Amino acid sequence: MENIIEIRNLEKFYGRFPALNGVNLTLKGSRIIGLCGPNGAGKTTLIKILTGLIRDYKGEILIKDEASSALSRRLISYQPDTSRLTKESTGYSMANYYKDMYPDFEMSVMEELFAKLNLDPRKPVGKMSKGMVEKFQLILTMSRRAEIYLFDEPIAGVDPAARDLIMETILTQYRKDALVVISTHLIRDVETILDEVIFINDGQVLLHRNCDELRSEKNMSIDELFREEYRCF
Repeated sequence: MENIIEIRNLEKFYGRFPALNGVNLTLKGSRIIGLCGPNGAGKTTLIKILTGLIRDYKGEILIKDEASSALSRRLISYQPDTSRLTKESTGYSMANYYKDMYPDFEMSVMEELFAKLNLDPRKPVGKMSKGMVEKFQLILTMSRRAEIYLFDEPIAGVDPAARDLIMETILTQYRKDALVVISTHLIRDVETILDEVIFINDGQVLLHRNCDELRSEKNMSIDELFREEYRCF
């Protein structure tokens, strides 16, 4: 399987604070990868650099063997950790925006997901609950037939039933040859769908391994390993 994202010697500092320091990663397609670490570990900074929201960094990023650019980043469908929707946004108004911005957006998929998740595409965000807004953002992300899906803490702050629904939707809707990266510190809720895991802390990658191999080698779950590694819960 070809390399989808290559990250070489990536550094990002906020003043003297190293948000990312010497990050090297090679990510291939047809797999779901957990980007795991406590709050402040560097997960969001890394994802924002990949999406082009942060541009002042050192190092090199290749997307499908090409230097990261506005064109290559169009291969990415991104769900941020905070809502970018306005109170007036509806499913149909956002569909019009997405159709203009992204050639891989599929209106039929969006309508299908709104029905599946029991949301009304005519209802504005201002009249939705927090859980409904999370589902709305998920629908927009998964209505694209992207080659890369990036999720920044997609299950933080939602109840367990909604977490299960979000994970099921990601698992059933993504392109099977795509790369999916899920940033989270809630390992237990995502572990069953992960092919690989990356542990990151203090801006540095601690490990990047196949989940089955890691469980077999350590004789513990990824969640247990995470808790032992960070001792933060």
